[in-house]
Amino acid sequence: MHSILIGLPINGKALVSYIAHSITYSLLKYCSNNKRVYYFIILCIVCCIGNNALAGEKINRDTTPLSTNKQALAFLDKQADLQASNFWPKVNPVLFLLNLKKNIEHPLSIYEGRSTNFCAYAALSYLPLHDDPVNYVKFMVQLYTDGKAVYGKEYFEPSKEVKWVAGSLTFKGELDIRPADQVWFLALADHFKGYLNLFDKHFNTGDENKMWAAVNFSKFNRMVRKLFNYQVNAVGSDLLHPGVRDMFEYLSERLKTGNVALFVNNLSLYKKNHTKLKLAVPTHFIILLNIEKVDDQIAVTYWDYGGRSLQLLNPSFLKKIIFGISHITKKITDAK
Repeated sequence: MHSILIGLPINGKALVSYIAHSITYSLLKYCSNNKRVYYFIILCIVCCIGNNALAGEKINRDTTPLSTNKQALAFLDKQADLQASNFWPKVNPVLFLLNLKKNIEHPLSIYEGRSTNFCAYAALSYLPLHDDPVNYVKFMVQLYTDGKAVYGKEYFEPSKEVKWVAGSLTFKGELDIRPADQVWFLALADHFKGYLNLFDKHFNTGDENKMWAAVNFSKFNRMVRKLFNYQVNAVGSDLLHPGVRDMFEYLSERLKTGNVALFVNNLSLYKKNHTKLKLAVPTHFIILLNIEKVDDQIAVTYWDYGGRSLQLLNPSFLKKIIFGISHITKKITDAK
């Protein structure tokens, strides 16, 4: 062995590989007269190789699940005999399924309701409804049937108070007649907590409008990662603007490779006069659909409140109202 290495340049990796192969060869040669020991060593080598292969396969499986609307609707068609749930006494099964079907057929129509704090939950719903509606409807049906279910990395078992009120929320606009959305929003708010919910963790009547359902920027990004297994790269915060010089260029580039959610000052976004900004805090989540320049203005197309909106904003005002930017992309093989 030493004579073979003399005069050759030293390569650490090659040396280790050579020594390992030499030891393996010597062991096999030594044990060739003892079949039991020989087969045992062979079995160990095969197991090590197999474990490495399985480990590699496990990494490759860390991908964002995808499915189609057609598959989701086919699943819902099989639920025609869905029985009334003992866990959600105020949710009619027929209306529940109709609501889910409408969400799949018209994903932009999902609506957080009037005067609620459900906007973040409605915004993140854009993602599964477009990329993986099958897992969304399967989760919803199981949650309705069993009162508990798993979505992504999260186990849901909503409180009795939430199960009792779902299906009976009123004076919320179209949300009044969308019981599945009530179940979905209430279950998300009940399960995920952030610092805004520290003093209001348990649901009481009317809490859908209060801090119990509130969502801060980091909580929103955590929900997207945990539920749907997206890669989320976020800039910004609940109080400070992201350090982005050219907002138009930044958003345009990220829209080319994924979805973009914005945490904005909604009170200013819907003002007729876009020259003043009085309350400088973020209040609303929207999904950016398109952005382009029109003369010296920026045309921003986005989803919120159950539909598509378009506004012309000047660049400085756009920069002022944005506090958080979440670039949400699908995980491909070997994604971390």
